[in-house]
Formats: sequence, structure tokens, C-alpha cells
Amino acid sequence: MKKILSLDVLLGLLAITLLASPVQANGAGAVSFTQTFHNATHSFPTNAPCASETGILTITYNGVAHGTVLTSGRGAGTGWFTFTATGTFSFAPVAGGGDVTYSGKFTIWDGENINLENYAATVTQIIHGTGSDGSTFNFHEVAHVTVAPSGDVTIAFDKPTCS
Repeated sequence: MKKILSLDVLLGLLAITLLASPVQANGAGAVSFTQTFHNATHSFPTNAPCASETGILTITYNGVAHGTVLTSGRGAGTGWFTFTATGTFSFAPVAGGGDVTYSGKFTIWDGENINLENYAATVTQIIHGTGSDGSTFNFHEVAHVTVAPSGDVTIAFDKPTCS
């Protein structure tokens, strides 16, 4: 089963948002940022949704990323981050990659919690699309990872479904 937006792509988008200039949050010792996206567009090679054809995926979306990190006191180093995007996509196969083009809508949410000892992240994505041949698909994914103070991954799963 192939995903339209891999966890690597999502984490890449999140990393871009973390480069936004932080602003002082209301509250002692907290630094916070919010980055909004309007009609952002990205194209990249990938596989067709719920299939194996290769091609170019283009996404256009609106979204928001927000983060808060405590910078002083007992909770220093603790942070919360979230990213939500919703938009449209189109998939065009490359030569030898198939004949069906796809288009549709998607929504992605990512949430992360971190402190000096633990890390946890969860991502969900929902994608609805239609192929140029009249086919339709629904893709849903929930993935999570928890890292213990030892650095060991204590919980990790990725549950994609496509119908």
C-alpha cells in the first residue's frame, strides 16, 4: 500500500515550519511561534495513491503550524508542536508509470510533545480521490511513535488503510 504523503514528507514540512522566527509567548519563560500557509504548493515524485504507478504528485494547501517551548524553570525544554494542512492534490503518472491520473482532497494533522526525557508524535492523514478512469479511493493513516528517556522506541505503529 502506498501513501500519498509519506511521514518523511510530513516531517520535512514540519521542519520548515520550525525555522520560522519564534516570538515571545504570553507567560513566563515560553517561546511560541505560529506559521500559516495559504495556497502553498509542492510537487514531488511518488507512487499513485493506493496503487503502484509512479508519477508526480502536486499538492496545494492551506495550513498552520504552531509550537511552544518552555525556556526557563522546572519545565525548561518541554515543548508542544502541531501542524494541520488541508488542500487538493493531483497525480500525473510518468512515462511507463501508468495511465490513470488522480485528483482529490486531503487533510493532515501532526502533534508532537517533547521534554528533556521523552518524545511522542502522532500523525493522521485522510485522502479522498478520483481517478481519470472513474475509480475512487479513500486513504486513512494513523502513525505514532513514543521514545523513552533511554532513547528506546517504546511504542511505534503505522496503520494505513485504503479502500
